[in-house]
Amino acid sequence: MCPRNRARRVTSAPWAGTSCPMTRPFADPTLTHPVLLPDGTPHLGTVFLKPALSHPRITVGDYTYASAHVPPADWAAHLAPYLYDFSPEALHIGKFCQFADGVQFITASANHRYDGFSSFPFAIFGGGDMAGRPSMPGPGPDTVIGHDVWIGQGARILPGARIGSGVIVGAGAVVSGQVPDYAIVSGNPARVLRMRFDPDTIAALLEIAWWDWPMDRILDNEAAICGGDLAALRRKATE
Repeated sequence: MCPRNRARRVTSAPWAGTSCPMTRPFADPTLTHPVLLPDGTPHLGTVFLKPALSHPRITVGDYTYASAHVPPADWAAHLAPYLYDFSPEALHIGKFCQFADGVQFITASANHRYDGFSSFPFAIFGGGDMAGRPSMPGPGPDTVIGHDVWIGQGARILPGARIGSGVIVGAGAVVSGQVPDYAIVSGNPARVLRMRFDPDTIAALLEIAWWDWPMDRILDNEAAICGGDLAALRRKATE
């Protein structure tokens, strides 16, 4: 049975559990709202981030999307609330990533200095010029997310994390440091539960880099990409 207009709050993916015909061209990466409900209206809780964001410290690849049960007015502030226009650090996100509701990137501008006797940021509240104040930490590192990364509901990505391509982050995880390509991580602090594939397969996938292919070519090879047919992908990569 087709769901009715669900521009109101939704609690699951808009396409889940419906047998409605959804045949249409693949969404253009410049669309802010790429998912249509069965009545033809856009699902406001899912956006392609590249067109949805206008932030000087965030770069996002094509087709990366985020979802929210309650669509925010400002997706940049929703995803990276401590990343300001004047922040020295940046957030770099690859192509085809998938971010569930509640995912947040806690970037380096959220940090306090903690190597002394107090972490209190006195400079923020006055008492002189902020520049060079001893209570303020120095600039922190960028946060980098690879391609085709799935981050589950409510996960937190901490300052300076570097998450490789093909990584899956479990719901509620708190991730820091470097996560290798095609790892599955979960927990607080997040730890590698297992690798999705063996080292040779991972190396081959990174070399093939299907996410850089034209969309028509990706769709022609959807079965191989989603079904794990490395031999087929290798053949297509050499054509």
